[in-house]
Formats: sequence, C-alpha cells, structure tokens
Amino acid sequence: MKVLMVDDSKPRTNIDNKNIHISRTLKKNSEAYKVKKEKFDYIIAIGTSTGGPNALQSVLPLLPENINGTIVVVQHMPPKFTKSLANRLNNLSNIKVKEGEEGDILQKGYCYIAPGDFHMKVLSKEDYIIKLTKDPPIKGLRPAVDVLMDSVAKLDGLKKVGVIMTGMGSDGAKGIVQMKKSNGYTIAQDENTSVVFGMPKSAIETNYIDKIVPLNSIAQEIMSIVGV
Repeated sequence: MKVLMVDDSKPRTNIDNKNIHISRTLKKNSEAYKVKKEKFDYIIAIGTSTGGPNALQSVLPLLPENINGTIVVVQHMPPKFTKSLANRLNNLSNIKVKEGEEGDILQKGYCYIAPGDFHMKVLSKEDYIIKLTKDPPIKGLRPAVDVLMDSVAKLDGLKKVGVIMTGMGSDGAKGIVQMKKSNGYTIAQDENTSVVFGMPKSAIETNYIDKIVPLNSIAQEIMSIVGV
C-alpha cells in the first residue's frame, strides 16, 4: 500500500487556502446551528405601551443570558422606533435583544420586539418562528399584545409566562386570559409603579392574573418561574 506523504515545507497553494477557509466556515456555521438549536422550556410574552421603554429597561437587563426561555415583546411604537429601542436594550442586557423579523427562529436567551406597524405572532413548525402580518389593527393598534399572546397560547411543547406592564387602554387583557387558559403563569405590574395603569388594570380585572408585582420585582418573578 502506498502512503501519500504531505510535505509541510511546501508553501500552500490558493486551492489549499480556499479549502481551509471552506472548512473553517463550515465548522463555524455548524457551531452557530448548534447554538440555534439549544433547547429551552419557556416562552415569556410581554405587553406594554405608555412608559414601556423605561419599564423594559428595568426588566430585560436583569435577566441572565442563560435564562431557560425565549422572550417576545409588544411595545406600542411607530415603525423604526422599535428597532432603535431593541438596539438600546441589547446594549444594556445580558440576553440578546433584537427587532423581530419574518422567519426568525426563536432562540434561548433572546428577546424579540415586534416591529412597529406589524402584528407579530409565534408559530410552531419544525422550530418556533416569528410571523409578521399586516392584518388590520386591533382597536387602532398594530402591533397588538392580544395578537401576540393569543398565538403564544396556542403553542404546544413550551411552558408560558405572560406579563402585562404599564400602558394605556386594555390591550393584552384578552391575550392574558388565553395565556392562563393554556396553563401559563401570568404577571401584572402594580399601580404604584405604572406610568399608566390601564393595561395592567384591565388584565387584573379578568381575574386571570397570578401575581401583581412592582416593576422592580418583575424580572425576579419571571426568574422564579423560568429559572436557567
């Protein structure tokens, strides 16, 4: 049997370098795929409006990067503003925060903020993915918390946590009922720490809220349920 010997003393050709580059790229993509497929047990759906950007800043940065879940958020905002909000929160947080995009695969330790003027849903296929729609606004709102939470409530295979924070109106009240009916755990921000108590109050009045907590305790309450 002949043994092919490789002479390392010879300089590498362009073909050699190209093959090495392809090998490293494949390895890198394989590692990225493994991260993407990392399992998690919970999905946390958060809805907020007036006062929401500061409220989110008091919650998301307190969540650890190895949280045993993925997070989806509706913050009532016009287009473009949600992307800058996501970028700012990402810079402050241990988890990764981004504006949700069509077809995004939900990952552990990530937070997806619904883009302005789009409803955001979560669908279950081979993975849990983001679906953006231009369906009509709900009571003038697009994105709407009710749309997001209703889609999350329908998911199989994940435990659910629903959170309603400061905001005007009643968006999220119907969604929180669906979250609870799907065996989810539900949280509402208290009146004293809400800029506007409309959304939390409406959610509380459904009698489907498990815990009412001040803003500075919401992250802790989430982690007491979800863990790492």
